[in-house]
Amino acid sequence: MRVLYFHQHFSTPKGSAGIRSYEMARRLIARGHEVIMVCGSYGGGQTGLATPFVKGCRRGLVAGMEVIEFDLAYSNTDGLAKRAGTFIKFAVRSIGLAFTERYDVLFATTTPLTAGIPGIFARWLRAKPFVFEVRDLWPELPRAMGVIRNPIVLGALSMLEWASYRSAHRLIGLSPGIVDGIAHRGVPRQRVALVPNGCDLEIFAAEVTPWRPAQVQATDLMAVFAGTHGLANGLDAVLDAAAELKRRGRNDIKLLLIGQGKLKPGLQARVERDGLSNVVFHEPVNKARLAGLMAATDLGLQILANVPAFYYGTSPNKFFDYIAAGLPVLNNYPGWLAEMIGEHRCGFAVPPDDPVAFADALEAAATDRDALKVMGSQGRALAEKEFSRTLLADRWVDWIEEVRR
Repeated sequence: MRVLYFHQHFSTPKGSAGIRSYEMARRLIARGHEVIMVCGSYGGGQTGLATPFVKGCRRGLVAGMEVIEFDLAYSNTDGLAKRAGTFIKFAVRSIGLAFTERYDVLFATTTPLTAGIPGIFARWLRAKPFVFEVRDLWPELPRAMGVIRNPIVLGALSMLEWASYRSAHRLIGLSPGIVDGIAHRGVPRQRVALVPNGCDLEIFAAEVTPWRPAQVQATDLMAVFAGTHGLANGLDAVLDAAAELKRRGRNDIKLLLIGQGKLKPGLQARVERDGLSNVVFHEPVNKARLAGLMAATDLGLQILANVPAFYYGTSPNKFFDYIAAGLPVLNNYPGWLAEMIGEHRCGFAVPPDDPVAFADALEAAATDRDALKVMGSQGRALAEKEFSRTLLADRWVDWIEEVRR
């Protein structure tokens, strides 16, 4: 089977972006299938291609798959208009490939929602099987966050969402809330599979050299947030907790924010202004380097803005990286991850917008390091039992293969 796979933000492990598509494609190849990966140039990502672009495109073989990369740069720091333009350009070029490439199944994954456009054309104009993977519910999330308010734009996105769901022969949701959201749009549940983000157990179990930034002492409790510094992430909650810790004189607790994003300069300015020396910023790193950092980390921070749509409607990579690395997790919003942390006793679930409770949890972690290690071991056991990338990738490939049959 030959799969035409669209993921605008594709990256190999050499980049600092998520590698779900890379691992899923590798599993398809291991099962005897061919993969053509179509992507753009994502800031922080590495596609594996280094040859010059020719007429806005380059292609080559990477890890057994053919990669087609469009010369469409994208960064989380881009403004809304620029990002929308990049999404549309990628969709238009993708339609061309949907008509000209040889393939048996077209697979597309969000974000953005425009990723579904080539699948719609392939389904109705080429009679090709189409599988659509939904990583975030659009336009529900941007509406809930207030990022998009124009009723015309929201209406157009809602129509595209409906058309993508109804055109797909099968769908995949990355969280329980996403699966529910797809079904709410009238898609029969037997056409939707839940395949959450997974844990790269081998990467985080490999022998690595532990490291910490120079500002963090070996005796400090180091809590790490590894991800985008954007509006959705609500990282002011970390700074609020840092201010509370400073008030308490807990200089032995360091909060490391590693990544990039549109709000990072503003966060850095606030740290400087408020004298929050217990907050450390670091540039993004690739998976191998991240594994070394995680080996020296005491606690992973799973942080999101207090938006109810996030509670069950997200499947954050960073959470699964933390438990794969055997780290306990501090989560600051309700939902399926908070429930999982409570059920498996693998961290702390604190109320949103509560810097006192946040700081209390950090102090408890710093006070009882032995209990912290037990929580981390329980998180790793959860990762191995339910979220192994190999286990989930096999389930994912089964779903793709069945649509072809």
